[in-house]
Amino acid sequence: MSFWFEIEALPLVAILRGLKPDEAEGVAAALIEAGFRCLEVPLNSPQPFDSIARITRRFGDQALIGAGTVTTEAEVARLKDIGARVIVSPHTDPAVIRAAKAGGLYALPGFFTATEAFAALQAGADGLKLFPAEAASPQMVKALKAILPPGVPLFAVGGVTPESLGPWLAAGAQGFGLGSALYKPGMTPVTVGKNARAFVAAWAASISR
Repeated sequence: MSFWFEIEALPLVAILRGLKPDEAEGVAAALIEAGFRCLEVPLNSPQPFDSIARITRRFGDQALIGAGTVTTEAEVARLKDIGARVIVSPHTDPAVIRAAKAGGLYALPGFFTATEAFAALQAGADGLKLFPAEAASPQMVKALKAILPPGVPLFAVGGVTPESLGPWLAAGAQGFGLGSALYKPGMTPVTVGKNARAFVAAWAASISR
């Protein structure tokens, strides 16, 4: 089974930066109820390993649960031990990618240049995260898709809103990482669920055009 196969039906990754352990299950439940199937808790959140462990225990059979802002091989090893399945990085570090793959985890590294994209794929990346997308453009995605191997999923991450999905998809992006427009620290599960449903509706409308 591949990373893309597991999330193709709704390739929206929830980025829960700032999530606290006592909020984790409620927020995760709201996202999964809305249809999300991939959740990441960045490691610069409060007690991120605790949050990831809690979400994994309750929802690990319903969604891919993992971590963002992963920058070291030691973090990969610890995440594997608590049941995480996805390693998301802000950068291209072949050592982190290889550690994830050696541990049987999916690797979604960040990149911003063609050189970084190919280095990530050479190391075994399951997909590519264009970051920060707000500093790039759909035209950049279109140019990259012309040279990347067919079938490599490319995610736009950073500054994405429900209103901006269309141009990225038209340019060739296949998925998105969603941060502050979906979740901000302190948001209630009700608000997160409302935001999540707005993204799901925008996704459905965009792919039906």
